[in-house]
Amino acid sequence: MLLKSPSLLITDDDRDFRETLRDVFEPRGFRTLLASDGEQALEIAVRQPIHLFLTDMHMPRLTGLETIRRIRQLRSPLPCILLSAKLDDSIAEEARRESVFRFLSKPITCREITDAVTQAMRSAYDWP
Repeated sequence: MLLKSPSLLITDDDRDFRETLRDVFEPRGFRTLLASDGEQALEIAVRQPIHLFLTDMHMPRLTGLETIRRIRQLRSPLPCILLSAKLDDSIAEEARRESVFRFLSKPITCREITDAVTQAMRSAYDWP
């Protein structure tokens, strides 16, 4: 599947972080969709095509892993990347059980996140 303008759903309760990621990925050819929590991410997933889901773990209402489970009921398979400032062994194990493509500990570098997104897109799609 060749994608010209893949959509990236970025979900984090930190507005500045969401917008920073948007500013990183839009010049790289992504159409970014921003959500402040898991409920809003689900609303977007119902209405919009999504090629990659990038989410924070710790958010109000739904955790990142809960949101991944629910979004995959709508759009399976969907490559997902999980971010957490409090990444521990139990979160990592749960992420593995949910087949999360990559889980990264915050703070992250621009290179770490762009590499993870690139690898996920290459793994799931015919993407450069």
